[in-house]
Order: sequence, then C-alpha cells, then structure tokens
Amino acid sequence: MSQWPIGVFMSVDEGLGVHLDVVQELGIPTVHLHAPSLDKRNEAGAKDWLEKSQAAGIEATVVFSGFAGETYESIQRTAETVGLVPEALRDQRAAEYRSVSDFAKLIGCPIVALHIGFVPERNSDSYKNLIEVTQSLLDYVKNNGQNLHLETGQESADHLLEFIADVDRDNLFINFDPANMILYGTGDPIEALKKVGHLVRSIHCKDAIWAPEGVRGTEWGAEVPLGEGDVGMETYLRTLKELGYDGPLTIEREIAHDRERQKADIGKAVSLLTDLRSQIL
Repeated sequence: MSQWPIGVFMSVDEGLGVHLDVVQELGIPTVHLHAPSLDKRNEAGAKDWLEKSQAAGIEATVVFSGFAGETYESIQRTAETVGLVPEALRDQRAAEYRSVSDFAKLIGCPIVALHIGFVPERNSDSYKNLIEVTQSLLDYVKNNGQNLHLETGQESADHLLEFIADVDRDNLFINFDPANMILYGTGDPIEALKKVGHLVRSIHCKDAIWAPEGVRGTEWGAEVPLGEGDVGMETYLRTLKELGYDGPLTIEREIAHDRERQKADIGKAVSLLTDLRSQIL
C-alpha cells in the first residue's frame, strides 16, 4: 500500500458511514468498516463482505463498532450511554465486542476500534473496573492477532494517555479524530496529536467548528465539510508526517440522514486530501 492512501468510513447495514456503491463511485481504495449487525458477524457475513470488497478492489484497514442504546444527542447523553463506560452494560458490551473481533479475524483485518466512552476519573472504583474489563478485551483481541484502537475526543489527550498506561497492554493504540476534540471541547486537536502521536496507528479526516467558548465541553461544536472547520487540514497532515504516520487518510462525514450531501462532501474531501498529499509528500 502506498503512503497515505485515501480512505472513508463505510457501513454495511449499520452506522453512519457511506455504502459500498459510494466508495466504488469515488474510487476510494481503503475503508474503516462499521461491523455489520450482530446476526451477520459470522462466516456467511464475512464471506459476503470479502466477495463484495474484492470485486470492488477495496481493503478494510480497521473494523469499528458501537453498541445498541448509544446516543449522541447531547454530550451529557453521550457520557451516559456510549462505549464500555456505562457500568450496568460494561460486561455485556465487552462480551458483544468480542464478536466484532471475531468478525474482523474472519475478513483478515488486524485492527478493531471503538469509542470506549468518557473514561471516569482516575482511581475511582469505576475506573479500576474499566481497566480490568479493557485488559480482558485486549487479551481476547490479541489472541485473534489484532490491535485495538481507541478513538479520541471524549477525554483530553493527557487523560487518554493515563488510561492507556494504566491498561498496560502492548496491543492498545489510538485512532485519532481531530474533529472530535473540537466537537467535545476536550482540547486543541493539533496539540493533542503531538502528545499522543507515538500511539496513533489510524486516523480520521473530519472537520468541525468550536462551540462558543462559554459552553465548550457542555454543548456540541458543529461538524462541517473537510477544510471548512477549525482543525486546519494542512497543519494536521504536516503534523502526521512529522510523527511518521503513513497509513490511510480515512474520511468520516457523519450525515447519513442526507446521503447525497454526504457523498458530495466526501468527494470534495477526496480532492482536498489528494491535493494536500501531493504538496506535503
């Protein structure tokens, strides 16, 4: 694979990603694949994906998944519902996520990823239990020959680094999404990238504008088309180059309610990244 191939976040039957026809139409060679629904995470589902992706010349470099019951309607509701953090659902969701790892193994993808959720304060009982659950999941994932990537945004770079150090597993890395830092109000994305860059093994190319200063962290920023927000795409890519990142530039545009606009925005993002790539490399 060449340095910085273009990628896009796509879905089979769940998630906010584009569908396969859009990936083919735009000529994008790599995808972050949102795992299919639980009933399709099996040999038949894997065979179906492999046949379609091979025919289309597409490689899944990461398999993502979320969980039933998650909602991003507000930052508060995200904190309450997303990832492995909700205590009442933690063990059940970790067990369910093992099926994502199994599906990724069936399609030959060595990386799985997720939003773990808002990591609790260090040294709380909830934090200590989350460490144990995450360690167990990582051991399972490693047995499947995989690394696990945590997506950024729901905690500061410093807190994420503390958590990864406390988990203390050699197959835990980061999927860096600069827009999420802005959307959640958790820190300047470029400064955060410099702090965590040694652990970044996959990325999203997504853009956003900050919420007003007085409500950052309690109200959402706004996602916008790539290049129209506060990330600074050229600075982002130049920082990735300095850090030695050479993997896919995976576009994520979370407006599945408007498929035509989503496709148009991703098409423009492909052009922007292709131009920046030629300038920077």
